[in-house]
Amino acid sequence: MKENIDKRLRASQFRERLNRALRDSGLSQSALARQTGVDRSTISQLLTDEGARLPNAHVVGACASALGVSADWLLSLSDRPESAAELLASSVAMTEAPRALVDERIYEWHREAAGFKIRHVPATLPDMLKTRAVLEWEYAPHLGRTAHQAIGASEDRLSWMRQSGSDYEIAIPIYELDSFAKGVGYYEGLPLEVRVEQLEHLERLTTQLYPRLRIYLYDAKRLYSSPLTIFGPLLCVFYMGSHYMAFRDRERVETYTAHFDRLVREADITARQLPRRVRALRAQIGVGS
Repeated sequence: MKENIDKRLRASQFRERLNRALRDSGLSQSALARQTGVDRSTISQLLTDEGARLPNAHVVGACASALGVSADWLLSLSDRPESAAELLASSVAMTEAPRALVDERIYEWHREAAGFKIRHVPATLPDMLKTRAVLEWEYAPHLGRTAHQAIGASEDRLSWMRQSGSDYEIAIPIYELDSFAKGVGYYEGLPLEVRVEQLEHLERLTTQLYPRLRIYLYDAKRLYSSPLTIFGPLLCVFYMGSHYMAFRDRERVETYTAHFDRLVREADITARQLPRRVRALRAQIGVGS
């Protein structure tokens, strides 16, 4: 008996949604019949029949295509009338990622997520935690003569982000911080005094801002992550070098949130342990605490 009730309900919902889609499209029944390749009498029956039968998959698909909705929505398998292509286009976006400090898109995403927890895996040390000397060394080749102005504007923006009411969790590979301290790899050529100042700055910030700012170090030989930022439940953004790829659909955001939380859960150095680790790195490069 329940099966019959379910069939009638689904058929009734199909009629309601088909009528709604037809009204919204502005098409006549005759125009819909032409576009779907079925008789006008068939379209009329689909719109008015009180029976429990649903049309075959070909007719449902043709109606969905002609009316610009999804077949799943017509059949009450989804609450979203958009087609799969439209849903994908609205949930995934590609944005150019300039090699510069003043990134309007990043700033907008932070403002949108103000009050939510921000989860971040940076490509290098996080920009918002770098000293001015490190920023100048890293970005001056890209910013040219406007380096000082751009860095000043970035510092103002980063100050706003720190006061936005969002908690920050940052996960960094252990080798990234070790490479910075030793001045190897990406950081080759960075003067010792600049590295020492940065380590002191990092130790001070992670002590003062805890627990709102929490940094974890994970073993990249055991765990891997590409650079990404998760803005609360709103969106997840991957850094691809020249572009950002942003996802807004809930399922993907939850998936990447779980990925980030695993980095934190299995971190070798916790947020509480980080200041001690930084002091040890300063000692290794010849500067005591």
